Amino acid sequence: MFITFEGLDGSGKTTVIKLLAEKFKNTFKNINIITTREPGGQGIKEAEKIREIILSKESDISPITEAMLYSASRRIHLDKVVIPALKENKIVLCDRYIDSFYAYQGYARNLGIDFVKNLTSLVVQNLMPDITFFLDLSLEKSKERREKSRNIQSLNRLDIESDNFYKKVYDGYQELIKNEPKRFIVIDSNKKIDYVVNEIFNIIINHQLFKKHYKID
Repeated sequence: MFITFEGLDGSGKTTVIKLLAEKFKNTFKNINIITTREPGGQGIKEAEKIREIILSKESDISPITEAMLYSASRRIHLDKVVIPALKENKIVLCDRYIDSFYAYQGYARNLGIDFVKNLTSLVVQNLMPDITFFLDLSLEKSKERREKSRNIQSLNRLDIESDNFYKKVYDGYQELIKNEPKRFIVIDSNKKIDYVVNEIFNIIINHQLFKKHYKID
């Protein structure tokens, strides 16, 4: 299964994925699960170099250049991590995927949803997530969490974007969710982290694809 996690910065995606993977490994000894992220990808030097360029405050690149870099990184990530894992029937938990691209580049960077979807279709072909969890957090709470968890040295290009930029991102996500209600599952990330992890865990193990492809010992 290919499961992606979306949301504003500060929504808790990274922590949820880490704890969820641990819960799966502790519960099911016979199920292999991996965690990864975009842009970049754990242990992929080429994709991580592109990530550094995209996120560096020193980078002065246009929205189209940024979109092309994201797309190159995504294809490398698919070839080296996601596709091989899925072929081995592993569960892939991915921190951001195409919906971040749509929300940030298509909506917030004003490239247009048609442009980014057409570009994405060339890059990912038919590799769509089986489930996408959107960890819902208000714009105000997202900003508060970002400011608490980061200092000035660790800020990247996205951290210094305006409130209006993040509003466009959030509104873009809402449009995507409305258009694909069967794929998206909205999770209230204001709840305690353990509750969120258990909620997502139970949704996954009761999903028809999980029951079809994985035997529970």
